[in-house]
Formats: sequence, structure tokens, C-alpha cells
Amino acid sequence: MELLATVVAVLIAYLIGSISFAVVVSRAMGLADPRSYGSGNPGATNVLRTGNKPAALLTLAGDALKGWAVVFVAQLLAARFGLGAAALALVALAVFVGHVFPLYHGFKGGKGVATAGGILVAINPWLGLATAATWVIIAFFFRYSSLAALVASVFAPIYYVFLFGPRVMGLAVVAMSALLIWRHGRNISNLIAGRETRIGEKRRH
Repeated sequence: MELLATVVAVLIAYLIGSISFAVVVSRAMGLADPRSYGSGNPGATNVLRTGNKPAALLTLAGDALKGWAVVFVAQLLAARFGLGAAALALVALAVFVGHVFPLYHGFKGGKGVATAGGILVAINPWLGLATAATWVIIAFFFRYSSLAALVASVFAPIYYVFLFGPRVMGLAVVAMSALLIWRHGRNISNLIAGRETRIGEKRRH
């Protein structure tokens, strides 16, 4: 029963994670597909390049909310359906993987910053707050969304261990951070070469 519940929960988490709010919001608001301009990444930062701030905010909120909601509900129902710590860690990782490799969009998704943020808040509000604060500080001083995401990704597992010690959910946080850093490979190259665009700028050609 526990194995079946885990499989079902992980599958549902992945399917919900596969909903790309950048694509959904853009279609609803009559904007171009976010995968067709700028960085081609279906995320809030790229949507912001259209100049439509409400669309970018809705994208950010939607991607973060799905990460938070999936993990929060899984934790809420864990005892009822026999979901252990390992199952909850898999659920958290599944919704993130769904965002990065969405079933509905040819497995070409976003980088996962907002979704990871929502997941971290669901795991523990202090964990989410500390990671978000790291992102905000780096973004404010350097104006690079990608650099802020990379630094926050490095610190998220450290914050987790500081708050809870080594637990199985920490492995999910490490996996998400590693995947997020990997998805920023081109951004890392651009940062090194001085070609990375700052927050709010149109992408350079």
C-alpha cells in the first residue's frame, strides 16, 4: 500500500509540475510563446522581457505555487496514505523534475527557480525565506537573475543541513540544486564571458 501510494503521489507531483505557467499565462494574455524569444526559457525572467510585468508576476506565482502546493498537500496527507520521509522527498523532487522536463511541452521546461522556491517554503518556511533572501540580495546588487539563482542553489542545501541536519529530504534539495545549476550551464558561460543580460533587459544578440 505504501509503495502504491508513493508511486501515485510521485506521478501526480510530476504531472502537476509539468504545467508551465509561462506558457499558460502567455497564451491566456495573448503574448508570444516564451520559448520563441529571448533565452527561450519558459520562466518569469524571460516573460519579463516582453515588458508585461503582470504576466511575469503571474508566471512566477504560478510556478512557485505549484511547487509549494504539491509538497504541502503531500505532507498533509502523508500519515493518511502511509507516505514516509523518502516518499515525501521523491514527491518534492518529482514536481521539480516535472517543471524542468514537462510532459506537456516536449520535456523542454524552465530552469526551476520559482518552483524550487515554492518547494523549499513547503518543506520549511525558514528554509524558503533564507534561500529567497539569498536570491534577492544577489539579484539586487548584481542584477543578474541567473547569478542569484546559482548562489541560492549552492546555499539551499547548506541552510537545510543547518536547520535539520542530514535527512533524506536534504538529498532531494541537493538533487534539485544540482539540476538547477546544470540547467544554468549557458548562463554560467555567459556570466564568465560578460554576455549575460541583466534583470529587465532585452536579450543581447
